[in-house]
Formats: sequence, structure tokens, C-alpha cells
Amino acid sequence: MDRCLDGSVVAITGAGRGIGRQLALYCAAQGAAIIVNDPGVAQAGNGGDTAFAQNTANDIIAAGGKAAANFGNVADPAEAQSIIEDAVRKFGRIDAVVNNAGILRDSIWHKMSHADWTSVIAVNLTGVFNVSQAATPYFREQKAGSFDHFTSTSGLIGNIGQANYSAAKLPSSRFRSLSRSTWRGLASARIASRLLRGAA
Repeated sequence: MDRCLDGSVVAITGAGRGIGRQLALYCAAQGAAIIVNDPGVAQAGNGGDTAFAQNTANDIIAAGGKAAANFGNVADPAEAQSIIEDAVRKFGRIDAVVNNAGILRDSIWHKMSHADWTSVIAVNLTGVFNVSQAATPYFREQKAGSFDHFTSTSGLIGNIGQANYSAAKLPSSRFRSLSRSTWRGLASARIASRLLRGAA
């Protein structure tokens, strides 16, 4: 049976749990080799447990697929770069990036700490930039690739107690448009930029 992702390599951030894990398992079942990125922090952004990413990678391998765990923090440019470098080093290429990683630190905006604001922006928005920027040279060289970014209902219409999360998620839709326009001048490029919406 043909699988739609045979031979491709996909890096998925926040893939140790939830939507990211399910995407990783699905893409692997469709034939892709997966970089399972997840530093294992709690939803609030604290702590860290590498078992989440490793367990997802192990489950893919046990099912006959190809995967490797990466524990980098997308908010850090060097660690975001390591996600893409792991894909190229371990599987020879990078074909798609799924920017799924996200944290929440909910609070009424006028009581929100500066740390809670900046940490959510760093992961949910700057992280998208960091990982996408790291993948771009490879996509340009091979004239093919896919960026998949997550927004949410909170990003599109707002939500009480989520000023930081909403502010981080709304630009994802604009980021998609910007990255799509970037490729128009690259002849014969098959580079896609898509927007996915979660329920948060």
C-alpha cells in the first residue's frame, strides 16, 4: 500500500504529547522519518522530562518506523537549529517542519507577570521563527519543503486570561503569508506554508 510520506523527513516540535504526538505517530505510519522534538516541560513551561519525546520516538520505532528524539527548546535559536541539524544528520534531509510547540501561562492581563508574558511569546511565537529560519536554507537549496504552523481560536478571536497566548498565536497566520510570499521569487520552488488551528 502506498504511503503519502514515504521517504520524507518531518520535524515536529512539541511532539512528546497531545496533538504533536498524534501527528508524529500518523506521519510515521505514512512513511516519514520523524524528529520528535519536546523538552518535556509542563504546560506552564516549567520543569523538563526527556521521557516524553523519547517514548514517542520509541513507539514509532517499535511500530517499524524511523524516529529520533530531540530535547531542544524552540525559544533558543541554537537549540532550534539542532532540531533541523538532527534531521539532516540522522536521516539525510528535512522535508517538513510542524511548529506545534506551545506553553500556557494564563492570567488576567493587568496581573500578568513580565516573565509569564515573555516566556509564552518566546515559545509560541519566537519558536516558530527560530525553527522555520533554521529549515529555510535547506528548503531553498532543494527547492521544496513544507512549513506547518499552529494558531488557535484564542489567537483568532482572543480569550480571557490569555493575552500572552493570544498575542503569540495570532501572528502565526501572518507568518504563513509572509513565508509564502518569500518563495514567489524562487523559480520552480515547491515550498508550502500552511496554517493549522487548535482548540486552545
